[in-house]
Amino acid sequence: MPDLRLCTLTYVVDGDRVLLIHRRRDPHRGLWVAPGGKLEPGESPHEGAVREILEETGLRIELPELRGVITEVSARPDYQWLLFLFRADRFIGDVRASDEGELVWCPFDRMPDLPMPQSDETWWRHCVSLDGGLFVAKFNYDADLRVTSWQRY
Repeated sequence: MPDLRLCTLTYVVDGDRVLLIHRRRDPHRGLWVAPGGKLEPGESPHEGAVREILEETGLRIELPELRGVITEVSARPDYQWLLFLFRADRFIGDVRASDEGELVWCPFDRMPDLPMPQSDETWWRHCVSLDGGLFVAKFNYDADLRVTSWQRY
């Protein structure tokens, strides 16, 4: 099996809304996701979350809380991920345009109407909630990046 790529996704929460990005690139082009990206060599997931949110949104998050650890594997060697999901409700700065896609503050009650990756549909509620605990799961995908099975641990 190819090596897992390490990645963060951070749900930046402001009251009853969350910052989402409408992806311009694969994977998940045209879908709504939390901002994030790959970890750099020697970087911790926490450091990567802070850096990626600053780079992609212009916001400087403080005290991001780890909300999930997700393994994603597929038949494609280029789609093998270990994701660290964070929630951050303390930040400074203003959202600026991103090369990755359009950034939008989305009310929680509108999120079920947005097209998003199948896997994200299972964990976003946990990530934006104030309930504690980790969402730990493994998702298996086919070559077209459709979820074939998943298990929460």
